[in-house]
Amino acid sequence: MASFSIRKGLKIKLVGAPEPTITDAPDSATVAVAPAEFGPIKLRLDVKEGDHVKRGQPLFHDKHTPAFRGVAPAAGVVSTIEYGARRTVRRIVITRDENDVAESYPRLDPTGARTMERGALLELLQNTGLLALIRQRPFGKTADAEATPKSIFVNGMASAPFTADINVVIKGREIAFQAGLDALTRLTDGKVFLCLNGDATNAAALTDARNVEVHTFVGPHPSGNTSVHISKLAPMAPTDVVWTITAVDLLQIGHLLLNGEVPSHRIIALGGPGVAEGARRYYRARVGLPLKTLLDGRLADGELRVVRGDVLSGTIADSDDVVRLLDTGYTVLPEDRERHVFGWMMPGFTFYSASRSFASRWFGGLRRAWALGTNQHGELRPMVLTGLYDKYMPMNILVDYVVRAVLAHDTDEAIKLGILETLPEDYALCAFVCPSKMDLMGIIRQGLADIEKEGI
Repeated sequence: MASFSIRKGLKIKLVGAPEPTITDAPDSATVAVAPAEFGPIKLRLDVKEGDHVKRGQPLFHDKHTPAFRGVAPAAGVVSTIEYGARRTVRRIVITRDENDVAESYPRLDPTGARTMERGALLELLQNTGLLALIRQRPFGKTADAEATPKSIFVNGMASAPFTADINVVIKGREIAFQAGLDALTRLTDGKVFLCLNGDATNAAALTDARNVEVHTFVGPHPSGNTSVHISKLAPMAPTDVVWTITAVDLLQIGHLLLNGEVPSHRIIALGGPGVAEGARRYYRARVGLPLKTLLDGRLADGELRVVRGDVLSGTIADSDDVVRLLDTGYTVLPEDRERHVFGWMMPGFTFYSASRSFASRWFGGLRRAWALGTNQHGELRPMVLTGLYDKYMPMNILVDYVVRAVLAHDTDEAIKLGILETLPEDYALCAFVCPSKMDLMGIIRQGLADIEKEGI
């Protein structure tokens, strides 16, 4: 076991951290699947309205990769298929049965995954849709079953604010976690790395994990980003293929292998200053559960914004959204539209500042917890090359120049500067401290899309 100390970055303390306790979320008569969460797939429906389905039964498949399927999160009747622009399937709604009958798959004993054939394992993950939990670098898309990864990284850290903590989620599911690790060793000829938070008290099932290399990382965010782990343990070349998965998601795969059925629930972290006192905790929620059912009665008063994922790199959740297969947590923030007259001239004792722009920074501002809202306190300004971003990027990436190369559509230069070693989430902290208020994540996302379209 090796330990790595990350010095560059920023630890943001926010009010509203979820308590490390797990509570059952309320149930709902309907569940839904949003195909958009699986990325830009060419969807073909396998069901129609009125069909009866079992939990784990295919609802649709990808035209370009027919083996990959999206499955029903619960047994019932397909009550509605909602369409969006250009006849894209926006949502498939299922009215649940009282008896949640599930499709049966081979059930393994705790050590059975160690000897499972790679082809059979990949076929199982594709048929159940759980292959979507494994992401492929570069580009961060769903893993390609036809590719053989150089290595696989399991992220067991939570350095971003309110990211689901594996030490909370793993309790009582240690055997499933080890089964998931054993399965990953069958998917690569290289190493499987398990990366943990060196500052946390990690569960024995994590530190004593078998058949994988366990390493720890300490330091501020983004020390918990998988890109940082890859750069320290097994740096990528532009042509390398690396698979990644979060430790929380790996539990879902372990459940499938041991129980022979697609899991109906997953554990979700709910936190943020917009969540009511006493409701900030972990919830065992049904996949496909309407989000309003989960949040009803658990939010503070006022106008709020629900963010899917962590507050730095997450996306805004719609009011009619559902708990998705890939969701691990939600952060709720107050919509802050307050304008401060001559705010830039004030001492700023009550303003958060990552730099020394306000007096709060000089009086322990980074050590206290802040109830921040959605106000970005400024507008888009011209980009100035200052080197500021490099203070928050622990990888050997010159952020200013990567961003400038993408804006100039110089994909060759962006590749040379290392964009393929990263994902948009790695620039989230840079965007947070950016004095120009630039959408750095959006810029990098577009750059990666251009490179993928053109080919490396």
